[in-house]
Amino acid sequence: MNARTNDTLKSADLFARALKVSPGGVHSPVRAFKSVGGTPQFFSSAKGAYLTGVEGEKFIDFCQSFGPLILGHLDDEVLEVVEETVKMAWSFGACEPYSLELAEWITSRIKWVEKLRFVSSGTEAVMSAVRVARGFTGKNKILKFSGCYHGHVDSLLVKAGSGLAGLAASDSAGVSESVAAETLVTMLDDEKAFLEVLEKNKASLAAVIIEPLPANYGLLIQRKEFLQKISEACRKNSVLLIFDEVISGFRVAMGGMAETLGIQPDLVTYGKVIGGGFPVGCYGGRSDIMDFVAPSGPVYQAGTLSANPVGMRAGLATLKKLEREKVHVILEKRTHEFTQELEKLLREYIGPMKVIHQGSIFWMHSDLGFSIRKYEDINKDHGENFKKIFHAALKQNIYLAPSGYEVGFLGFAHSEAILQECLSKMKLALKTI
Repeated sequence: MNARTNDTLKSADLFARALKVSPGGVHSPVRAFKSVGGTPQFFSSAKGAYLTGVEGEKFIDFCQSFGPLILGHLDDEVLEVVEETVKMAWSFGACEPYSLELAEWITSRIKWVEKLRFVSSGTEAVMSAVRVARGFTGKNKILKFSGCYHGHVDSLLVKAGSGLAGLAASDSAGVSESVAAETLVTMLDDEKAFLEVLEKNKASLAAVIIEPLPANYGLLIQRKEFLQKISEACRKNSVLLIFDEVISGFRVAMGGMAETLGIQPDLVTYGKVIGGGFPVGCYGGRSDIMDFVAPSGPVYQAGTLSANPVGMRAGLATLKKLEREKVHVILEKRTHEFTQELEKLLREYIGPMKVIHQGSIFWMHSDLGFSIRKYEDINKDHGENFKKIFHAALKQNIYLAPSGYEVGFLGFAHSEAILQECLSKMKLALKTI
C-alpha cells in the first residue's frame, strides 16, 4: 500500500454533494473534519484493521467506528452470524429468543446487572437510565462531571456555568434553561467540590452519573480513590450511582471499568461493543430499580427497533469470542507495546509527548509533567498540534479519529505486523512535520 500522493478528489466531490442535503454534510459532527480542517475522507468498505477509501486506497483504522469494532471490521465469525440472521428476520416488533440469549449472557457474567433493557443507542440508554433514577428516587436533579459526555440527552448537554461548581448552563442551542437547571456540574478529580455539591443538594438529587473512564474529551484516567469516594458518598446519602460505560463497557475488560475498579454502580449504561458493530445500547442494574420500568413499573420507555435481532446476535457472537480468545489480555499487551513505541516516535520528531492508554483505548497529548485527569488541564494548543499529526498520518494512509479530543482504539484485527507497519508509516509522517 503506497502513501497517498494525490488529493481526494472523489471524496471532495461527495462532500460537496453531502453539504447540499445534510447539515455540515455529515450525520454526526466529528465526521466533518471541522476540528482538523480539510475535506473528509469517504470510505466505501472495510475489513479487519483497514478502511478502503472511495478512491481505492487502504487505511489502517484506529477510529474503529469510535469503539464498537473491538474485533475489527467484518470479523469472519460475526459476519457468518449476521448473514444467517438477515435471512431469518430483520425485525420482529414482538418477543424473540435472541435478545433473551444476550441478556442472559450479560447478566450471568456482570453481577451488578441483575436486569437490563436493550435500546438502540448509548444516548437512548443514558436517557432511560436517568429517567428510571428519577422515577425510582422521586427526586429530579442529576449531578454530572465536566469533561464527561453522555450522549446528546438534553439534560446532560450542560456545562459548568459562571465558573462555579453546581451551576449549569446549556451546552447546546435548543436545551431550555429549565432543563439545564436540573443538572448540576462539578469537576473531575476534585473530591472536595463533589462532596460540597452533593451535601448541598442531596435532598433533591436522584443520581450521580459519571464515565468511570472519561474518553470523549481526551482519555482522562481517574484515580481509583476519587471514584471510590463518589461511590461511598452516593451510598451514604441515598443517591444512585450511574456508570456510563458506553465506551468502556466490554472494551477495557469484560465487566468494563466497574470490574477493573471493583466498584459496583446502581445502574450502568452500555453500547458500542455489545452490538458487534450494529446500533445497540442497553441500561441495567439492580432488580428493584429496573422493575420500575414499564410494563413492570411506572417509568415509561419503549423502542420500535429495540433488541433488533441482527444486533443481538452480532453482539453475542462478539462477546463470546472476546471471552473464548481472551481478547482483552491480548489487546492490553499489544496496546501497551504499540503506545510505548508511538510515544518514542512522537518525542523524537515532535517534542515532549505522551501516549496513554487504558486497555485498548489510547490518546496522545503534550507531556505537561503530570497526569491529565480534567478536561480543563488539557494544553490549549492541543487541537492545533493534533491537526498536524492527523494530516501527516492521513497522507501515510493511517486514519485517526478526526479530533484531538477523541481517543483511538485498537481492535483484535490489529495484528503485531499491522502495528509495526503503522509505526513505520508514522515515522515517515512525523518526519514531515
